[in-house]
Amino acid sequence: MTLNTSPQSPVAETMPMQGIRVIDAATFLAAPFASTLLGEFGAEVIKVELPDVGDPCRRLGNASASGDSFAWLTEARNKKSVTLDLRKPEGADLFKRLVAESDVVCENFQTGTLESWGLGYEDLKAINPRIIMLRITGYGQTGPYAGRPCFGRIANAFSGLSFLAGDPDGPPVTPGSATLADYGSGLFGAIGVLLALRARDITGEGQVVDVALYESMFRILDELVPAYGAKKIIRQRMGAATAIVVPHSHYPTRDGRWVAIACTTDKLFERLAVLMLQPELATPERYATMAQRLADRDEVDRIVTAWTRSGTLKEVIDACDKAQVPCGPVYAIDEIFDDPHYQQRGNLLTVKDDRVGELTMANVVPRLCGTPGQVNWLGPVLSEHTDSVLNSLLGIGAARLAELRALNVI
Repeated sequence: MTLNTSPQSPVAETMPMQGIRVIDAATFLAAPFASTLLGEFGAEVIKVELPDVGDPCRRLGNASASGDSFAWLTEARNKKSVTLDLRKPEGADLFKRLVAESDVVCENFQTGTLESWGLGYEDLKAINPRIIMLRITGYGQTGPYAGRPCFGRIANAFSGLSFLAGDPDGPPVTPGSATLADYGSGLFGAIGVLLALRARDITGEGQVVDVALYESMFRILDELVPAYGAKKIIRQRMGAATAIVVPHSHYPTRDGRWVAIACTTDKLFERLAVLMLQPELATPERYATMAQRLADRDEVDRIVTAWTRSGTLKEVIDACDKAQVPCGPVYAIDEIFDDPHYQQRGNLLTVKDDRVGELTMANVVPRLCGTPGQVNWLGPVLSEHTDSVLNSLLGIGAARLAELRALNVI
């Protein structure tokens, strides 16, 4: 799917977040991802950055032809870049004036930072009682660790997620990506903003949405918490295996590839047993129940591995598909680009831009049939919209803008 964003495309006339203005004063990924999601569905997102420096996300990871990182071009899409030094009284004043005209503020400064600049929630609420403030920090706004600095990797570790990732006899490893907690927090943050907007429709007042990086990962650890609370079960690292289901892992194929197979019910295992020409495996005397399979996990996985090794990845997947056994390839990114399902679903969006030529990125999720989200432009040039936003929203003229720029306020 290809989209031309040069010049910047107009927002569709009917979108779910149309009429909502978001001030994104955050950096890197967590809170900015929340505002990205809102912007994809029609919110006007004004990205506030430090003059001459910008969001550190601009320099995070591989650089594009524009000089800005691919992460910036992707996660700052649909945003307007306005530079303000919030540490200076003039910058703080301009920020407050923007807040007076807005619905949502997103921030992820270390706890207490905005308060030290006179820009905490109570300060902003006094200006705009309807303002909703999304605050994403490593440990939340309260608690003994609230003031600690934190990034996604630390949050993954603190949440218990990293402890579970890796082989049984090896160290904890990165669970797929060090930024999982950032993206998870951004997603929960966006949901929180939507809930707060709905509550505001009822009460007429805004509120704080308080999200901790670690909480986004802690919340999705299935039965880990109640299993320990009730039975003191401490789950250990299991490699690719799954604690409560067998067979449910990654298995090698004859051509050196890997296939994921997930038999989460007894019926699915029965189908797999028939497919492997070993229907007796699903009898009461062998492995008919999940409890039986869990008790002899290594042997069950050995049997499945022997079968998957007998065929190529395509042969195994074709056979599983025909038998209605859930399976899928373990893909690297180059294979994703070649897969027809990704292409037909439009998951890969190629954007044409004057600065970088063509850039392929993940498309908008979720897919709304009636009011779909869209990408209107890539992450903007630093301060690209400063003059236009401050003029149109605050009525600041060219002479005053020049003065503010000379003072390095904007």
